[in-house]
Amino acid sequence: MTDIAVIIINYNTSNYTLECIDTVVKRTSEPISYDIIVVDNNSEPDDYIHLKTHFPKKDNIKLYRSDINTGFGGGNMFGVQFAKAKYFLFLNNDAMLLNDCLSILKDFMDQHPQVGVCTAQNYDEHHNFVPSFDHNKGLRRFLFGRGFLEKINPKRYPKRKNEYQKPLKVDWVNGAFLFFRSEAFLKVGGFDTRVFLYWEEMDICYRLKKQGYDSFLVPEAKVLHFQGKSIGKSVAINKEGYISYLHVLRKNYSFLKYAVIRLYLVVALLLKPKKWYLLSVLLKADPSSESLRHKQKPRTVHEHRN
Repeated sequence: MTDIAVIIINYNTSNYTLECIDTVVKRTSEPISYDIIVVDNNSEPDDYIHLKTHFPKKDNIKLYRSDINTGFGGGNMFGVQFAKAKYFLFLNNDAMLLNDCLSILKDFMDQHPQVGVCTAQNYDEHHNFVPSFDHNKGLRRFLFGRGFLEKINPKRYPKRKNEYQKPLKVDWVNGAFLFFRSEAFLKVGGFDTRVFLYWEEMDICYRLKKQGYDSFLVPEAKVLHFQGKSIGKSVAINKEGYISYLHVLRKNYSFLKYAVIRLYLVVALLLKPKKWYLLSVLLKADPSSESLRHKQKPRTVHEHRN
């Protein structure tokens, strides 16, 4: 068993994936044992062939391909089956290590057994500070807003836009860099594969908390994250965010709270004509039927595993 299994998903962005792998190799100190598991989530054949052609030839770096795009949670769970490590790092392929993150976070987790997941401090491609955690998006946050909650109860709701120097306990951490204690990750069942994209972090951190585990930002570890390069933006992607959010709410909160938040969202969107296309999601009894996960088609490439 290695110290850390680093799981990276590639989806039509092989240049970022190759650069991401390179930063893990260059930034990780020798005492750390690690494997890198790359899952190609049914990219276009040209992108996958480019990735395979330029893939590092090292025993601890492996490439696997899924013949269907199963989304963030599904793709990472596909990779988990090949991971045998004390810790799992789920790393966005557009997130580049700026220092020895693996050593820093392993040391932190070794010393804090109650922590189930932690993240590094994120910076954008221009090296500007980016918030790396958030508060649960429940009824309280909708009614009062982040700023008010952070002002009246900074201990419970630490300010997201502060640049911290010491580890900080939070509700949930940034999904571009999720460093889990593998025992905790497996105990809560890993990622919910019914969620195709978005809100996986809030969901799994909530489930970890119910099992007695904490979520932390460890700002000593630093990553550069090219914002949105691994997913992109579109009407379909925006709809997916709402579909995932409603699913996470329904499974983790009371029906009353879920219903009130859903009504609040409908009213808020009625005031924003440019976003009326999202109402179809909110007004359906089961919006998951519109999810992108139902629209994926198998696409094979010869010799797709090495």
